[in-house]
Amino acid sequence: MMQPIDAHHHFWRYSQEEYEWIGDDMASLRRDFLPGDLSLEISAAGIGGAVSVQARQTLEETAWLLGLAEEYPFLLGVVGWLPIAAPDFKAHIDKFASKAKLKGLRHVIQDEPDDHYILRPDFNRGISALRDTRLVYDILILERHLPQAIEFADRHPGQIFVLDHMAKPRIGQGILDPWRKNMVELAKRENVYCKISGLVTEANWQSWSNEDLRPYFEIVIENFGAHRLMMGSDWPVCLVAASYSRWVEALRALLGQLSADEQRRIMGETAAEVYHLQ
Repeated sequence: MMQPIDAHHHFWRYSQEEYEWIGDDMASLRRDFLPGDLSLEISAAGIGGAVSVQARQTLEETAWLLGLAEEYPFLLGVVGWLPIAAPDFKAHIDKFASKAKLKGLRHVIQDEPDDHYILRPDFNRGISALRDTRLVYDILILERHLPQAIEFADRHPGQIFVLDHMAKPRIGQGILDPWRKNMVELAKRENVYCKISGLVTEANWQSWSNEDLRPYFEIVIENFGAHRLMMGSDWPVCLVAASYSRWVEALRALLGQLSADEQRRIMGETAAEVYHLQ
């Protein structure tokens, strides 16, 4: 039986200049987080492997993550960054084509000043170039970007997309709409998958409970189905609101209503299928 897979975590060697987004309220993240740290966490939580996701938009970080994946067998794949909107994007794809553990790409859409960045012609030209590869594209957005993400997915029906962090619903405020309405619509696109990840940092960091998360969890279960959902920790970012083990325990409690087959899909089988993990 396949061991559970954490489909979303990050590594970094901390510097204030490169990680300006780590504010004073997240000061505990101002240190290095490396494979040795994660190995202890996943072992204690009963997780068998993991997918590393970019945290910086540099070619150097993508190469570094791929190097770590070669060194540590429990790192099953990498979702890196390449300059998708650049005129020479195809050359970058070709350069990394031999890297078997490069499974996908991501751009930090949520931080772009232009809320319609994901619809830009140059960016979409780059996404179209992924058709000839097996690379997945991870969509990192905020709730307000969901209408643009729906249009984006419609432009590329043959491309596999993975929505990170359920588009960051406003859990801390208990607000469901328009997030719910837009997620129901996005889920109609069969080429779009979704990560159950990053939820605790959208809730109240000090006082969240499983019941705060449940309404959002149930909406993605109902609309995406277990076959298009995968779990991720968003470690180490999650640490501002929960330990690694507490998040995994919370997720397993939420999954308790599902069949054993559905739980296996979410806990690893979907990620293995989508990212072609060995």
